[in-house]
Formats: sequence, structure tokens, C-alpha cells
Amino acid sequence: MTTSRPKIFGIAGWKNSGKTGLAVRLVTEFTARGYRISTIKHAHHDFDIDKVGADSFRHRQAGAHEVTIVSGTRYAIMHELRDEPEPSFDEILARLAPCDLVLIEGYKREPIPKIEARRLEAAKREPLAAHDPHIAAIAADHPVEDAGSLPVFDLDDTLAIADFIASAIGLGKPAK
Repeated sequence: MTTSRPKIFGIAGWKNSGKTGLAVRLVTEFTARGYRISTIKHAHHDFDIDKVGADSFRHRQAGAHEVTIVSGTRYAIMHELRDEPEPSFDEILARLAPCDLVLIEGYKREPIPKIEARRLEAAKREPLAAHDPHIAAIAADHPVEDAGSLPVFDLDDTLAIADFIASAIGLGKPAK
């Protein structure tokens, strides 16, 4: 496992562009290859992972700054911002445990290497690659004619996309 900043690679695209499906397939593929993978998903809306009425929910409602839930199989730390600004990408990255690769879903304006996901059913069809020099490739469910010199993958070709990412960031052998 790495002890410095981990390798990172993003998946950017408009709503319903296939980002989550691609992220899930890539986590599965890289994990099968023996890598330790973490993910960061950016949400543009209010969200809650807690259930109304649960003890942890009641702790947060009472004003707790952070609530940690721990069991024999997992733990989660919920941090309430309470009028604080959203933490920066680097602040969130620094909180993750060491791993081989962090896949980022969203954060389309962050200056990190990323692949643009495109689907015909996406909320918007405006290409991101034309305005983002950090987009290294495009994955689409349709023919792409505005790719310029960027490689284009079928959105469902997980193996080729994983190979591209590993090569693009110099992932190397799994640390396990």
C-alpha cells in the first residue's frame, strides 16, 4: 500500500451519463486485480445516509459535530458541516486510509486526470472534454465525433478502460 498521496482518477459527466455504473464496474475490476480501491462521490444535493429515528440520527439532531457508528463489519463517520463550507477535494482525500487508487465520481471541475462518461440518455449532451484539459479519454454508448486526439472507449468496455487508467496513472503492481 502507498503511504503518500494515492493515485487518483476521475469519472466526469452530466447526470445520467453512466458515471456510477462505470465507477462500480471499475472498482470490481481493480479489486479483482488485487488493488485496494477507495472512492469519493461528489453529490450536488443534500443527502443523508442515516435513518430518521436511529440513535446516530438522534445524536446528529442533538448537535453532534461528528457521529461515528462502529460494528464488527464496518464503521462510518458522519461529519455535520453546520454552516461550515464544503471541504475541499484535498481535505476529503487526506481523510482516506492508504490505498492503491482512489476513483473519483463527480468533481468534474477538479484538475485531476479523468474520463468523460457520455450516454444518449444523459441530462445534458454538451461535451466536457472540449473545455477540460484534464480529460484523458471519453467513454460513450454512442459514436463520438468530437474527441479530437482523445481515446474513445465503449462505455461498457470495463477491461479496456481499466487498462487505460492503470497505464495513464502508472498504477503498477498491486501492493497486496
